[in-house]
Amino acid sequence: MGIRSPILVLLGHVDHGKTSLLDAIRGSAVAAKEAGAITQMIGASYLPREAIERTSAPVADLMKIKIEIPGLLFIDTPGHEAFTNLRERGGSIADMAILVVDVAQGFQPQTLESIRILKQCKTPFVVAANKIDLIHGWKKQGTDSFLKSFAKQPPHVQEAVDNKMYELMGALSTHGFDCDRFDRIADFKKQIAIIPLSAKTREGLAELLLLIAGMSQKFMEKRLELGLGEGKGTVLEVKEEKGLGSTVDIVLYDGKIAKGDEIMFLTRDGVGKTKVRALLEPNLAKGAKDKYSYLDGIEAAAGVKILAPDLEGVVPGSPLYVVRDFEAQRAELEAQAKQLLFESGEEGVIVKADSLGSIEAILALFGKNGIKVRKADIGAVTRMDVAAAKAVRGENRYDGVVFGFNVEVMDEAREEAEAAGVPVIWSNIIYKFIEDYEEWMVGEKEREKKELEAELPWPAKIKVLKGFFFRLSKPAVFGIEVLGGKLRKGVRLMNASGKDLGEVKGIQNEGKGIEEAAAGLKVAISSEDIVLGKDIREGDMLFTAMGKSQVFKWEERPGSLSESEKEVLDEIKRIVVYK
Repeated sequence: MGIRSPILVLLGHVDHGKTSLLDAIRGSAVAAKEAGAITQMIGASYLPREAIERTSAPVADLMKIKIEIPGLLFIDTPGHEAFTNLRERGGSIADMAILVVDVAQGFQPQTLESIRILKQCKTPFVVAANKIDLIHGWKKQGTDSFLKSFAKQPPHVQEAVDNKMYELMGALSTHGFDCDRFDRIADFKKQIAIIPLSAKTREGLAELLLLIAGMSQKFMEKRLELGLGEGKGTVLEVKEEKGLGSTVDIVLYDGKIAKGDEIMFLTRDGVGKTKVRALLEPNLAKGAKDKYSYLDGIEAAAGVKILAPDLEGVVPGSPLYVVRDFEAQRAELEAQAKQLLFESGEEGVIVKADSLGSIEAILALFGKNGIKVRKADIGAVTRMDVAAAKAVRGENRYDGVVFGFNVEVMDEAREEAEAAGVPVIWSNIIYKFIEDYEEWMVGEKEREKKELEAELPWPAKIKVLKGFFFRLSKPAVFGIEVLGGKLRKGVRLMNASGKDLGEVKGIQNEGKGIEEAAAGLKVAISSEDIVLGKDIREGDMLFTAMGKSQVFKWEERPGSLSESEKEVLDEIKRIVVYK
């Protein structure tokens, strides 16, 4: 049994150089006719062993790694969009990842997103510290090797590079990773390798390719064992091709697939199956009339476009199998779908995303943060999604939210959301959902609080102080201590028997008029309605006067009160409701 090529994906923040690094890797094969040229596949680029050996030749004597793998398969769509599509049973079919970081900008939001996804999927990775050519004083040396170029740089430039490496090491350590520059690592199983490089000048490309080739064949030999039985792949994209109809772009990570094979996959309506009509790859020959070449079959690892009937409803990110035992394989696919695509009658938010992998990552994140999900599905945010959130909002207003990840929000959904007051939180960075949701909740609670303050008297419990009757009536002025809640100017007071005593006309603290007094404060209050000695006496306990309906309204909004304020409300409830 042979070994297949490792599957790699590039992750990182926008503009940090994922695409330019991929272009540099592709550029390792100078001419299409050259031996060991890169093969352009659907959704992937294949760099054969010969191209890796040629690029890494400048450091072959230093790193002493013999390349045994057939090549490296790079997923062409850089970023977490590709990575979250590459799923297999709760993990990722990517064998390794390259985390691209701009040495000048360091860790950015999508860098952190990438790290979270890598940790969640337990995917090994290396860090490509890109754009070293922009470090002040760096001089291009015309080599693909970082080590050989670095040795020729002035001391102050070498020091600047080292400082950038220490910054990255510090940032990674806060996420629980021990790391160092690749040439200073003793055990690659225990430490993350940082490879300084420049996608623009290609310096460092030799070390990057040789290192990922060496690490994958040393630590993933079992995983890379090639089964030449029925093919297993994952759907990257579902596309409508002019003149062909519906097609799916897949990455085949195990086995083989051939024209005429029966394949199965997940659709919106359950498990679907069809027969492969054609396997296509880009036709890059000069002067070619046809966009694609037709293949009889293909072996893992590879990217290919499948043409077949009934592909319209295939779910992006779905596993795709060549049919071996349909019933057993269907049960496996259905079990995966039930975990990720569902609609329950439970409380929770609505989630719509672009692929199964994205749904999986969001559900994991929400689970860690205690956010319950009522519905999870693939596709655009629709009016029905907003209506579902509106219904939930009636039960729990903080669950009445729609989350959209990398999907379209339909116009009628936006209109419905605005009319119903349902927030639609959209993002293309998964972990940002938590920040946006928390920010929305803070604003919602503040708005709710203001509404309640305007509508309801705030709960308060006060004690009439001994020796502080300043004026007996018209108005009565006396000292009190706020024991719980907040006493606000304008509220009415009642005694422990529920008798309404009158309105608080004013509150004074150290001779100055204030609007409210918080728990623990001793103040003087005045009331036109109260007669001291008759209506109240020294040491009496008084409360904000409320009706039953006001008490019940407060109970419907428990998040607006602190624990001590809830205790005061409970005392008021015992007086008002059960007296």
